Parts: sequence; structure tokens; C-alpha cells
Amino acid sequence: MQVQGRYDASVFLTEQMTRTQGMRLKRLSEEAYQPAQYARDLSFSEAARRIQVLEAEIDLANSF
Repeated sequence: MQVQGRYDASVFLTEQMTRTQGMRLKRLSEEAYQPAQYARDLSFSEAARRIQVLEAEIDLANSF
């Protein structure tokens, strides 16, 4: 995000995840049989991290 013309990474640490992130995270957590990975109150950055981890786990499982 831009704050007065400058990038402010701390905004991403506290900003709530987007609706799109929430829907994707819920679907991925169910697909990976890890429903505990989904929570409604995650930050934007934590949701992005969990999505990335779940996608990697699913890709690894599909490679066998």
C-alpha cells in the first residue's frame, strides 16, 4: 500500500484479509484436509502466507 507516496509494509501486517483471500484459503484448507488453517480474523499477510503454504502442499501431494 502507498502512504503519502511511500510504501508502508506495516499496513499489510494489520490489514484484514480480503474476501477473495478468505474464499481461496477456505477452499484450499478443505482440499488439503487442514480446516484449521482457515480463520476469519487473519491479517492480509498471514492469509497470503497460508495460501502459499497450502498451494505448495497440494502441488507436492499431486506430484506423486
